[in-house]
Amino acid sequence: MYMLARSLLFRIDPETSHGMALRALDSLHRLGGIKRLVGKPVEDPVELMGLHFANRVGLAAGLDKNADHIDALGELGFGFIEVGTVTPVAQPGNPKPRLFRLAGHEAIINRFGFNNRGVAHLVAQVKQRHYGGVVGINIGKNLNTSVDDALDDYLACLEAVHGVADYITVNISSPNTPGLRTLQFGAQLDALLAPIRARSQALDEQSSRHVPLLVKIAPDMTDEEVALVAGSIERNGFDGVIATNTTLSREAVAGDPQADEAGGLSGKPVFEASNRVIRLLREQLPRLPIIGVGGIDSGEAARAKRDAGADLVQLYSGLIYRGPKLVSECANALKIN
Repeated sequence: MYMLARSLLFRIDPETSHGMALRALDSLHRLGGIKRLVGKPVEDPVELMGLHFANRVGLAAGLDKNADHIDALGELGFGFIEVGTVTPVAQPGNPKPRLFRLAGHEAIINRFGFNNRGVAHLVAQVKQRHYGGVVGINIGKNLNTSVDDALDDYLACLEAVHGVADYITVNISSPNTPGLRTLQFGAQLDALLAPIRARSQALDEQSSRHVPLLVKIAPDMTDEEVALVAGSIERNGFDGVIATNTTLSREAVAGDPQADEAGGLSGKPVFEASNRVIRLLREQLPRLPIIGVGGIDSGEAARAKRDAGADLVQLYSGLIYRGPKLVSECANALKIN
């Protein structure tokens, strides 16, 4: 059934069909149809970062930027859902078109630019959720905020979402906000992570509730750069890392008619680059929780992420190409009996 729906949706502009699919999923959720289609979620409970995950498969940030569809998406069987990226105030993002399918490579290029309705809207939506699984919130900076002032935006988002998030991800790796990735390196990274960690700890103490803090990094780093990032994550006491975001490389999709579109490339072509970073992080941070994301399109691919060193995985592009059955396939593949 999904492949039939996909064939119809793939005839439409990608961003338009994305919205249509989410609205259709919401309607199916209200009618009670999702559970009948996907069956019972896979039970594979795991405790990590002080949180209880029903299984090891999550939804990556970016698909539900405003937390408008948590309950419907949750019924697909995810053990956790990450919403956002959200910024302090609403912003439209980059001009359209800004989403492109590279179907021959099972890949997507996006240059959304953190389009979202602002943190107040997202917080209100998360408060209304009925989904009982773990919900992470991915935070970023507004486009018109300079890189020098980025910390102010991250702190504003952190304070706004702390009370409703199960964990918080600091996104410093989107390629679609100019200058953002420069925050991943050297003294700039320490200057960003240290005060975020300090404010997070203060909020934890005020609420008597620990909210794990993670950072999401890019795949386009040398081995030495990954080691530097790992050192900063460890020094600043972060609870975990998400590896990885989209790539700027086009080597794997050379010759595709859409390959020269600006933006971040996700899907199957980023699979090995993501795994490389995960392996390096696991060597540098042997005990730190790692969430692996990038190019997972099968249970076998999910296991490869685990073998590289990931504790949990997230889906995005694979879900678009394979459909909801991918969630249970990956969860069963990762299930440890």
